[in-house]
Amino acid sequence: MQDKYIISVDMGGTKILASVINSNKGIVARLKKPTNITAAAKTYVKDIAELVLKLAHNSKLKKRNIVAVCLGVPGSVNPHTGIIGLAPNLGLKNYSMKSKLEKLIPFKVLIENDVNLGALGIKYFGIGKNSTNLLAVFIGTGIGGGVIIDGKLYRGKNFVAGEIGHMLVQKNGPKCGCGKRGCFEAVASRTALVNHIINDIKKGKKSVLSKLVKSNQKIKSGALENAIKAGDKVVTKRITEACLTIGDVLSSITNLMNFDMIVLGGGVIEALESYMLPLIKQEFQNHVLTDSAKGIKIVASKLGDDVAIYGGIALAKEFIGVQV
Repeated sequence: MQDKYIISVDMGGTKILASVINSNKGIVARLKKPTNITAAAKTYVKDIAELVLKLAHNSKLKKRNIVAVCLGVPGSVNPHTGIIGLAPNLGLKNYSMKSKLEKLIPFKVLIENDVNLGALGIKYFGIGKNSTNLLAVFIGTGIGGGVIIDGKLYRGKNFVAGEIGHMLVQKNGPKCGCGKRGCFEAVASRTALVNHIINDIKKGKKSVLSKLVKSNQKIKSGALENAIKAGDKVVTKRITEACLTIGDVLSSITNLMNFDMIVLGGGVIEALESYMLPLIKQEFQNHVLTDSAKGIKIVASKLGDDVAIYGGIALAKEFIGVQV
């Protein structure tokens, strides 16, 4: 009997990444291509189809070997209808992604929000295996959250549960990408951190990142990590502020939900775990109820960029009852 796999597809704003994966062997093959954000929706779907078919061919897999193609979408999704409500970075709105893609490939298509897939990946293949009630928080360009209750993904009435990045943390604060002001991700995401740092430098404050700002180069998580290691006062101040905000938000959510584990992921945490995690934990303890915090673990994810890819395996089991 031949092995069964899924093809997990990360529909990113900059690239589409497809991976062949199962529980026993993990990721056995990958293929990616740049996201054409200026193209029409049908071109985007065609790009995904071509990538999936090419990956299956390169991996010498037949239709019988692939039980599903699982899509991780950076936006709101109804996993039952396969309709993307809104994926702003992809320019997709009220789009029937599942049905459109199934017309182009010979595989069943499953679809879910990428952060929800990340939470599933952590629960079933990562550090959250022994957790029953878990909150996954991904801090990168924005801030996303996924909620596991009684071992199952909680999606909410309209499939948008877990949008932690849009909790109000600063009244009349910075404008968020969602259009409102003072959202968590508008205050503590990498985008927010970088905006603060750039403003500080432009006001004359000295930083090891000054050259990047003057040459209009993008400040990534690795650059923030190097600045922290160099003792940069501007970057240290801004990242410390973000840690305090993160700790406050996590303590409030824990008082409401009484999770047994909070897992932090995303590019910022991956780069700055050793600096940020102790500060986040300290601030968390300053505000959480003693009984609510008993036994809770606040840890970093260890699956990196593959966390949502692994989540596709759990999605296949949930929706088509197949364990690969």
